[in-house]
Amino acid sequence: MMNSLNTFTQVLDRGGPALWAIAVLSVLTLTLILWKLWQLLRLGTWKRAGAETALRFWGQGQTTLAMSHISFDPAPRSRVAQAAMQARLSIPEEDAREEAARQARAVLTETRLGLRMLDLVVTIAPLIGLLGTVLGMIDAFQALQDSGQQADPAALAGGIWEALLTTAAGMAVAIPASVMLSVFDGMADRLAHDLEDIVTRVFTTPWAYAGEEEDSPETA
Repeated sequence: MMNSLNTFTQVLDRGGPALWAIAVLSVLTLTLILWKLWQLLRLGTWKRAGAETALRFWGQGQTTLAMSHISFDPAPRSRVAQAAMQARLSIPEEDAREEAARQARAVLTETRLGLRMLDLVVTIAPLIGLLGTVLGMIDAFQALQDSGQQADPAALAGGIWEALLTTAAGMAVAIPASVMLSVFDGMADRLAHDLEDIVTRVFTTPWAYAGEEEDSPETA
């Protein structure tokens, strides 16, 4: 274990400050990705069944049953559906639409939390790696100039290898971060589409007027 740690430290020392910065950035990136996955799971971002069932009851005129079905459901789709239903029944339609849109924006903001930081990692990790490579190449060619005609090709190759190491490390951090950013962005886009659909279905139900509630005896 200690040998592996010493070897890893030696590699980082060869890459210089840029490689150390990338190593720290990689740890932060992994932490951010794991936190984001935990947050999405905790929020129930993938859950659709509760909202769909409530919308079915709502379409049948069973408003009390629809709202009670999702009253304790923390999933984003259920939260927006409940807010839209509550607003539709209690305030004028125009104000209700504004309230439903506000709730949907709040949910989307919560879902996208942390994505700007991940996007920043995708941008700066390769740049830090490139900066480390440029600085390493400068040192290598300065050493070549100082050695004059007695330059050691092996030493020059070693310097270039160490310089290129930071570029590879920067790309190794940026590529998985970019993949996960695309995954999270895709999830947020699908959620935005679903929330828009939910609000539309709530407000286009013909009988759904503020102050009216027509519960049928059947609970389906």
